Amino acid sequence: MQVSQRKGTWSLKRLSIAAASLCAGLMMAILVGSIAPGATTTTTASHVTDPSFKWIDENVSFPSGGVTVYATFRHPVEDSNQVPAVLLIAGSGPTDRNGNSAVEPGPINTLKTLADWLSEDGVASLRYDKLGSGKTGLGPYATKVDAIGIEPFEQESAAALNFLAVQKGVNEKLLAVFGHSEGALFALLLATGHAGKVPAIHALGLFEPLPSRYLDLISVQVKAQIAAQLEAGAITKKLAATVDTTLKSAIRRLRATGTVAPNLAYGLDTILNASTAKFLYQADQFDPQALARAVPATTPVLVTCSNADRQVSCNQVGRIVKGLFAAGEHYQLVHLVGVDHVLKVDPTGSATNYTKNLPFSPALRTALKKFVTKSL
Repeated sequence: MQVSQRKGTWSLKRLSIAAASLCAGLMMAILVGSIAPGATTTTTASHVTDPSFKWIDENVSFPSGGVTVYATFRHPVEDSNQVPAVLLIAGSGPTDRNGNSAVEPGPINTLKTLADWLSEDGVASLRYDKLGSGKTGLGPYATKVDAIGIEPFEQESAAALNFLAVQKGVNEKLLAVFGHSEGALFALLLATGHAGKVPAIHALGLFEPLPSRYLDLISVQVKAQIAAQLEAGAITKKLAATVDTTLKSAIRRLRATGTVAPNLAYGLDTILNASTAKFLYQADQFDPQALARAVPATTPVLVTCSNADRQVSCNQVGRIVKGLFAAGEHYQLVHLVGVDHVLKVDPTGSATNYTKNLPFSPALRTALKKFVTKSL
């Protein structure tokens, strides 16, 4: 990203938690049936090779709000014995059930990897294509993206959890929700009752989570990019100050009125615009720290942060940890080293490496196995 001396040419890139999610709003009525009427089911062979259990990826779909939502239900071939199950919620942007995005040059597979690890540990999972991603697409929102607020996302996650709870072979008393990046916000909303009526959540996983109010994080990320370019001599102090002032003014207006001025200069309109205003205004009402404080003290929570994550620092994630601590010591914080935002081993933390064929964190794999064994 570079800041030009001309207005409107500043390209804001890789504000991945806070910026890109806004084409991926969703729809959903909470489901209470097993496979909802009109749902289709197919099976495909799983890549998991656990010797004691054979698993399959079952492609399921369920209707909600006039949209067919497509998902993958990972479960044992033999469902005579009930197993714990985890709902996996993707991060921001048009991120699909596997953790892949149409705006990236290749696969990332963060959620698919988590599903693989979970099945190796005897845990079923459901991962789904959000509105604007994968097979689900935008549905009725294709011509009205500006109508997408936070409620469709909340409804979507609640519907997915209700759907998972009634699947054959799932122990509905051992349900967990794992959210990556922005997905952690919706995991917290589910756990604290903000997303509607859902089955009891037995455990939470917050992986590189959204740590603060949405617009606060946007401000931090933009300011970091301004500072980096100023230090590199790519922009002047005057331009840096002007961009900062424009950003502050836009955030004040959005918080006060729910609206954004058209055609914000310096590329700020790539994240603050009419199509994103409703979602950002509503999502910004929730502080993850306050939500964490409201998580029942009996709910075990696994939280991760990494020194190489350029999107969210361990210091920022500390806000959530403080909230969990205030609710009771029922959490485990895993400090990862040399792991990027998408959970791959990459000491540089560069977003340009997200789609490279890098290994996922062995340290996280170990921590997850211990957490699942103890909590589920």
